[in-house]
Amino acid sequence: MLKDKTIVLGVTGGIAAYKAVELLRLLTKAGAEVHVIMTASASEFVGPLTFQALSGNPVHTELFDLYQESEIGHISLADRADLLVVAPATANVIGKVANGIADDLLTTTIMATRATVVFAPAMNVNMWENPLFQANQEKLERQGYHFIEPVAGELACGYEGKGKLPDPQYLFDRVAAVLHPRDLGGETVVVTAGPTREEIDPVRYITNYSSGRMGYAIAEAARQRGAEVVLVSGPTSLSVPAGVRLVAVQSALEMQSAVLEAAETATIIVKAAAVADYRPVRREEAKIKKGDKDDWNLEMEKNPDILAGLGASKKDWLLVGFAAETEALEANARKKLEQKNLDLVVANDVTCAEAGFDVETNIVRFFYRDGSDESLPKMTKLEVAHTLLDRLRALKGKG
Repeated sequence: MLKDKTIVLGVTGGIAAYKAVELLRLLTKAGAEVHVIMTASASEFVGPLTFQALSGNPVHTELFDLYQESEIGHISLADRADLLVVAPATANVIGKVANGIADDLLTTTIMATRATVVFAPAMNVNMWENPLFQANQEKLERQGYHFIEPVAGELACGYEGKGKLPDPQYLFDRVAAVLHPRDLGGETVVVTAGPTREEIDPVRYITNYSSGRMGYAIAEAARQRGAEVVLVSGPTSLSVPAGVRLVAVQSALEMQSAVLEAAETATIIVKAAAVADYRPVRREEAKIKKGDKDDWNLEMEKNPDILAGLGASKKDWLLVGFAAETEALEANARKKLEQKNLDLVVANDVTCAEAGFDVETNIVRFFYRDGSDESLPKMTKLEVAHTLLDRLRALKGKG
């Protein structure tokens, strides 16, 4: 995947530095030539010898080390890099770069390189939420720097919240995606994601287990590859990928309206959302009280089939549907493909632990209009997203 790519991996001082070791292993396994720069603080957490053994290259730590200057040097490192990744990236190093400070080997190399730079911040939740840090990140994003946001969880400092460095596989997926060619320039991709909520009363609603992860991964991958992306999303806890236009909706009717509007300029539509098939006939204005009844019947009516409607009025776009099945996967997927006039169906068995809702991986099978199909091995959802976009390019005659 990364053969013939040169990556500079910057490691700064934080407890999450140990995750950079596994990230390095994944990068080298994928064929990349990796050169590691460690700050002095990083060396307090993980020894340079560990990174040297895995990369097969000397680890660079000092700005004015004459031996290292004569061998590679910070300017040579900056020139040779196809990508520079800082993981973990402290608030300190991000703040220095945002304000033009280059006082060690890592910040000097970042300032000198013309390669794409990716920061993966990791810090205390209060530091992450500090307006000064947020302003520094926004400033760098406007300059074209990329960020992989931290995740929420229990932090090493004892706090709970956002600031934790994501797992190495997640980091690797996003690093690899940045190096992907921008081969979807000129395309407008509309992606739906997440569940819908059909309200019963002000405090209750009907929904499903969809997390939105697959749809968000497709939106992120399409944007990374140069497409204009509109993400029509039901309620999720996910961060919107950088550069993606979000249209937030709640109900199936709201999603239908947003999708039909976005479809006017679309060249590719991917319907990954899990839309409720039915909604309550009435939405009560006040909370329904339990009362003395032992049972309660809720009258329902069918929601519009957004995907079928798109298929019936199909224009020059490619139309992709998802089939989340618990049985008869192939039969149900082929039925959906034909009845809804789709170009491709992505089907998966949601009873599988590694392919269901709210997990990072998926195991899918593609079904095509010409009757052929293709089974993929277990992949991360971002890898599935890129594979899907590869196949859509091929259907457009671009692959």
